[in-house]
Amino acid sequence: MTAHPIAPDWLLRAESELRADLPEWFTQFAPPEDPPRRSAVLMLVTPGESGPEIVLTERSRHLRSHASQVSFPGGKLDPGETPVEAALRETWEEVGADPEGIEVVGSFPDLWLGPSSNAVTPVLGWWPQPGPLRVVDPGEVARVESIPVDDLVDPANRFTVKGPSGYVGPGFEVADLFVWGFTAQLLSVLLDAAGLTHPWDEGRRRRLPWRVVRPYLTQGARRPTTR
Repeated sequence: MTAHPIAPDWLLRAESELRADLPEWFTQFAPPEDPPRRSAVLMLVTPGESGPEIVLTERSRHLRSHASQVSFPGGKLDPGETPVEAALRETWEEVGADPEGIEVVGSFPDLWLGPSSNAVTPVLGWWPQPGPLRVVDPGEVARVESIPVDDLVDPANRFTVKGPSGYVGPGFEVADLFVWGFTAQLLSVLLDAAGLTHPWDEGRRRRLPWRVVRPYLTQGARRPTTR
């Protein structure tokens, strides 16, 4: 019998490292005591052919909020659910990752998304024997990709994003995915806490590409948020 790959040490220690030296972002966007809405996302790590990978999705361009944005699988908590249960269920419903095979190794503190009045729990997961990823519901997800961590820490793929509302934060471009806002911030703090970050040029600035802005203009939706 083949042994399951063991979760990387950096993933196992990421939560304790982050909580020991909590980034200002978590205190700046701490949720209220009784948020009106709660959600969870799964930061799912898998063993790839050349090293660990992280699962990302591109949201459907038809969504009313966060259209075409890159995100982690996840969504709102159903009544009676814990954040872990919601993150696993939503990942199954969105990209077909079987919850039975996923090991939950921790979570980060909740974060407040003001535009949607939503407190989000980032859950850390390890999928030692990953099955095929697929778009389960095209109405929610347009693409799903498993991105090598080596590509995410490559300084050539990192930059600072300036959004239309003046938002400034980290960005990544990998596998033709433009990652910014909430998801890019979570990726950045995960890589920092894991001790994987390579020095990169934070002065290299980029604006949102047309493919990210277009759904909001063509559908008359709100401007892109930092989700």
